[in-house]
Amino acid sequence: MQQYPNHGDDRNQGWCVYCGGLDETRDHVPSRVLLDEPLPENLPVVPACGKCNSSFSRDEEYLACLVECALTGSLATASNRARVGSILERSAGLAARLEAARYESGGQAGFSAETDRARNVLVKLARGHAAFEENEPQLGEPASVSFAPFTALSEQQRARFESATDPRGFWPEVGSRAMHRAVLGEIGPAGWVEVQANRYRYRVHPGGRTVHIVIAEYLAAEVMWE
Repeated sequence: MQQYPNHGDDRNQGWCVYCGGLDETRDHVPSRVLLDEPLPENLPVVPACGKCNSSFSRDEEYLACLVECALTGSLATASNRARVGSILERSAGLAARLEAARYESGGQAGFSAETDRARNVLVKLARGHAAFEENEPQLGEPASVSFAPFTALSEQQRARFESATDPRGFWPEVGSRAMHRAVLGEIGPAGWVEVQANRYRYRVHPGGRTVHIVIAEYLAAEVMWE
């Protein structure tokens, strides 16, 4: 993934994209814990304050482990993914919480999600993607946050999620990275940016007010601002 220079409005740059605070560090979006080694080159990074850069870590680890547990059906098999195995080995408390959240229904294993923790990470990711691609930081509370496994979506819901286009139909901000991608034809008709095959992809609609995220081709998320 090539990181195109951002020549968008300077007023939307130079401060934490999560809270509007000081630009003290750089944060990867997506979080590296959601990806596999070797990591893709030129991962997107956004400016962040020190507090925000560190405060999401535990929830990001939780979500990475939850998704892998849901995909494989148990903590033991989830641990076969190196990053998840390392987290569960050093965090007995998290492992215990996930084990307690496991249930079986119709012969299939599932895990009850701590939705507040998952939502916290997904909104953080959406804010980062909106700022990186569209130069449109979204600091306010989203109007809508929804997420579910693809297996829980109907065919119509899946089709809408995968192929929906922004009804406003305008182009990204002039000079933004999304504009560079569009001009060079590096985004397909559906607008998805693939960070790592089968691990993470996202789409930011023009204006940065709607962000779609797919984690491990399992969890689908939509974050929207007014």
